[in-house]
Amino acid sequence: MAVFSRMSSLAVALTLAACASAALHQEVTQALLNRQFDYIVVGAGAAGAVLASRLSEDPRKTVLLIEAGSSDYENIKIEVPQYGFQLSNTVFDWNFTTVPQPGLNGRALDYPRGHVLGGSTSINLMDYCRGSRDDYDRWANVTADNGWTWDALYKHMLNLDVVTPPVDGHNYSYQFDPAVHGTSGPLKISLPQYLLPIDSIGIDASAELSTEFPFNQDFNSGDTIGISWVQSTIYEGARFSSASAFIAPALKRSNLEVVVNTLVTKLIPTNTTTSTPDIRTVELLNSKTNQTFEVTAETELILSAGAVKSPHLLLLAGIGDASYLSSVGVTPLVDLPDVGQNLQDHVFLPVSWSVASNDTLDNVRYNSTYAAELFEQWNTTRTGPLADGPANVFGWFRVADDANLFSTTADPSAGPTSAHFEFILSDEFVSKVQSSPTEGHYFTIIVNLISPASRGNITLASLDPLDAPVINPNLLSESVDTEILREGIKAARRFVTAPSFANYIVAEYGDFAAAQTDEELEAFAHANGDTVDHVVATVPMGRAGCMDAGCGALNPDLTVKGTTGLRVVDASAFPYIISGHTQAAVYILAERAADLIISANQ
Repeated sequence: MAVFSRMSSLAVALTLAACASAALHQEVTQALLNRQFDYIVVGAGAAGAVLASRLSEDPRKTVLLIEAGSSDYENIKIEVPQYGFQLSNTVFDWNFTTVPQPGLNGRALDYPRGHVLGGSTSINLMDYCRGSRDDYDRWANVTADNGWTWDALYKHMLNLDVVTPPVDGHNYSYQFDPAVHGTSGPLKISLPQYLLPIDSIGIDASAELSTEFPFNQDFNSGDTIGISWVQSTIYEGARFSSASAFIAPALKRSNLEVVVNTLVTKLIPTNTTTSTPDIRTVELLNSKTNQTFEVTAETELILSAGAVKSPHLLLLAGIGDASYLSSVGVTPLVDLPDVGQNLQDHVFLPVSWSVASNDTLDNVRYNSTYAAELFEQWNTTRTGPLADGPANVFGWFRVADDANLFSTTADPSAGPTSAHFEFILSDEFVSKVQSSPTEGHYFTIIVNLISPASRGNITLASLDPLDAPVINPNLLSESVDTEILREGIKAARRFVTAPSFANYIVAEYGDFAAAQTDEELEAFAHANGDTVDHVVATVPMGRAGCMDAGCGALNPDLTVKGTTGLRVVDASAFPYIISGHTQAAVYILAERAADLIISANQ
């Protein structure tokens, strides 16, 4: 098998930078920490990478970026887009598990979070969807800060991205709207790299059933509703993570230090002489030697450890609900009831049909020789089916008014530009619960609950920072969520009645075929639902000053209420989940956060 001779651009950049300035450290040492740092950023995922890049643009400011995982960015399984589903339960994953979920028939779920440079942008499925105008306007409303509106954030969206040509060279001008994207942003996104037969069927079906399933030229316009071509963080046929976009280019700067294999185990009050805790010090654990160190930020400590680890660190430090903390043996430092609460996530529910085609991606699963040939093609040219994520055509839809779901229950969506459920059109059998078939060919619509009402939480399993916290997403605990999925499945059935599917669909597959009544569809959802791995909102921002339950744990500028020196900038800061895939929103939040931090510390 030929070996791709060109190292990834990230590998080259990191190698050269390390040689030039020793800015990338494989472990923490006292020699590294002898340097003073204006900013310390905990976590090198989407948000942490943006902050490290933006804050180090000023050569007068020194930045330390800390990552618990490795720097194994060049690993082939990370770079191949189609391998995204294979990255859970690996060394690149924190390997979290939820508590048993009553709404999912008592099943405990794998809960993947990135544990490598780039964080979850290195292990996710790369879909880039900003969410809707109404999503961000709701953020602004709940925080009473108009800086979080879609219109106010739009400049950050344009500064972030640039759409790049697909590697197969097809005309992609009809697949997106260039007017709603940047022209030179650091984050390279792309349209599908390799078109599949199912793609044109899905797009044609949208035209045939346009009243219910309209075509949307670009779901990143602020109105997500309709069928669209997917946009992904893929560049030249390979994953383009936050490490690729932000960390690698910044490593040439002498004022940025990045250390991996380093776990933050404790947040420590830096100044105990004031009534308001000043928290700029962290305890670090060298994962290789088990040595511990302390380091203090001169200006700010910023948690970007993600929606599981950021609340975990705060709770261990005594920042959370005081009565709860006392009950588990933690001395309360700041009574902030919303820390660890308000967890929101999307629900993943695939439905499959057998199809009259032998040209589906199921062949990769059945035929190891064919799979090897596709890898050979990707490894030498970065082309072919492996150059894409799991699907090329997506759709976002609202529950039909005549379903009467919200006559007695509040609509959990942010507004008319926000979807209730999502379609992902996949060219193979997909399930996280059912065993894959050993023969046959399939088409799957993954029906995702995208505006959930259910709320979960993060709590402490022990006082040992090396123990994972208790993760309870509480999926499908609210009946309206199951009802939305029920209506989503019905919509999927209507979608495949389009003439374009007539000679393609053979029959519904498995338990899906037997689920016909409303009760059976809801039972199917409870038996087959899973997480989309979009955990957010566990340290939510809210109105400034109010520290009561339901008011949020962060001020609108992302500072932790009741403290100084400490901010949280990651998905945990969302007050509400967006009606899209969450990585884009984290990038957008981090871009505004960088402006807020820079402005506050001129």
